[in-house]
Amino acid sequence: MYLTQGLHRALQRKPDQTALTHVADTGTRRHTHAQLADSVARQAAALAKLGIARGDRVALLAPNSDQLVGAILACWWLGAVACPLNIRWSTPELAYALQDSEASLLLADDALAAIAPAGETTLLRLPTLEEEGAALPPLPDTRTGGDALAAILYTGGTTGRSKGVMLSHANFWTASMTRGAELNNAPDSVSLLVAPLFHVAGLGRLVGQLIVGGSCVTMAQFRPASVIDAIEEHRIGDIIVVPSMLQSLLDDPAFTPGRVQSLTRIAFGAAPMPPDLLDRALAAWPQAEFFQAYGLTETAGAVCINLPANHRPEARALGRLNSVGRAGLGAEIIVADEHGRELPRGEVGEVLARGPMVMQGYWRNPDATAAALREGWLHTGDAGRMLPDGHLFIVDRLKDMIISGGENVYCAEVEAALRSHPQVRLAAVVGVPDARWGEAVHAAVVMADDAAADADALRAWCRERLAGYKCPRGISFVRELPMSAAGKVLKNVLREQVRA
Repeated sequence: MYLTQGLHRALQRKPDQTALTHVADTGTRRHTHAQLADSVARQAAALAKLGIARGDRVALLAPNSDQLVGAILACWWLGAVACPLNIRWSTPELAYALQDSEASLLLADDALAAIAPAGETTLLRLPTLEEEGAALPPLPDTRTGGDALAAILYTGGTTGRSKGVMLSHANFWTASMTRGAELNNAPDSVSLLVAPLFHVAGLGRLVGQLIVGGSCVTMAQFRPASVIDAIEEHRIGDIIVVPSMLQSLLDDPAFTPGRVQSLTRIAFGAAPMPPDLLDRALAAWPQAEFFQAYGLTETAGAVCINLPANHRPEARALGRLNSVGRAGLGAEIIVADEHGRELPRGEVGEVLARGPMVMQGYWRNPDATAAALREGWLHTGDAGRMLPDGHLFIVDRLKDMIISGGENVYCAEVEAALRSHPQVRLAAVVGVPDARWGEAVHAAVVMADDAAADADALRAWCRERLAGYKCPRGISFVRELPMSAAGKVLKNVLREQVRA
């Protein structure tokens, strides 16, 4: 149960098959399994020459690329802990993560080396690691695995300092194997890694492809026209997106269904899928499996999967479209009250999860670990409800719930009502202080380019679908919403923008 095992297996079975391709404006780089394994072993030797040993933390600051993948694998080959950092962070945020993780080395992309914090951590550019490794004999794989730490992934820090989530080789392995058991991950599959590798969705997908010996295509950023080109040229079979990314693909002038028919599996998460957008996507990819996945950084990937059958038009009457699915293999899920007691089905409470994919804890943060891991359960901070058949619905983040006039308002419900308006492209809802009601519901809305709807029209639309206390009292029309690299709305930033 070590994360380099799949590379050894692929090296034995299909050494000359393409393992990794990087697509960039400057050209394309391809690596067979044999070439990748050799490069990883030599980069591990270069890390060892720099004094990196088993258990040491190695920070990485780079957009998705073959060089980043190779460096992460070299860390695991050596037995070190990979700490990929958010490339959108400021220098002080990066400095905090480096100090907190006690990283011995920072490997940075050439373009990002300038924002790397000056400090005690040694800085090395990623291409240099490759160059130095090329001159060294390959290092034997330590085959570090099991409960040994594989990565520390830092949470977004939307409510304060980021926390380092400790994920072991076994955590990643279990999460990938249980997903693959429900949705077969073919060994000849080609996966596009455009979700950042500093997020669990991207890193987990890499692990899944490594385990089966599949192929990965990396791109530094999501640009719809470039993604369409890559799907067509490299016959990409699966992709992970958030709904806004899917909409961008369908809206791009370069999009035609004929160019993207190699896609046979489209996974989405982080936000609900609007039914009209799903209908457009189903029409464009009639042969593809669509499924929604729910998980956290703390679970090394998905713990719930809403299977493809629930996304077909004929299944809509079952009411499962907006479900995140049922507990995946190896995972237990309950909806609980504030004391951790399971609630009757249909009632709203906190989603708790447990299983071998759940993190070891938060790095150097015992208080946060004790708060999150209680009596064997991970307290996710998500509010949800569960149907009698086990289908889970995420209602909101508990911290995003608005209490207006003593009534609970779940932002996700209001956002869904707004997004159902034909002229609304995106919507996000936050609570703002209100002298009379305590908190008032405020919506930030991105309208379609030719939209003519005004605030009164949107309020009327909501009143037809929601109780009056849930309808937005304030509506801001914005050109874009503040988004994280994972495609989630940054509610803390939005609150500050609204209050300003």
